[in-house]
Amino acid sequence: MRATARVLVYSDDAGTREQVRLAAGRRLAADLPPVEFLECATLPAVLSELDAGGIDVCVLDGEAVPAGGMGVCRQIKDEIFRCPPVLLLMGRPQDAWLATWSRADAAVTLPVDPVEFADALAGLLRARLSSSAA
Repeated sequence: MRATARVLVYSDDAGTREQVRLAAGRRLAADLPPVEFLECATLPAVLSELDAGGIDVCVLDGEAVPAGGMGVCRQIKDEIFRCPPVLLLMGRPQDAWLATWSRADAAVTLPVDPVEFADALAGLLRARLSSSAA
């Protein structure tokens, strides 16, 4: 097992980034390594971190401004080689079709429900870590 799993969290709202950290905690499940969060408040910071590599999962805020997480997701899926899986935070369940358009791997609604969020993030991390180990 790896020492840590790196999760990039993008939101212009510090409160949303805090909700994500608190919902996930330090360890999502016994079969997963502890989580290390990398917080980004701007699109250039997201792109810089993804270019540097080592990110296991991205959590993107669909309500972020000026660059919303749905558009950011679509952009990184097109531009980043072996783009990590993306968990999209949506403002409304009715926005699920936009999450599909953005090519997000999973989506949950805001405010963050700790159980739903942790389950979705753990699933994406398991898939990413097992594919990178193969």
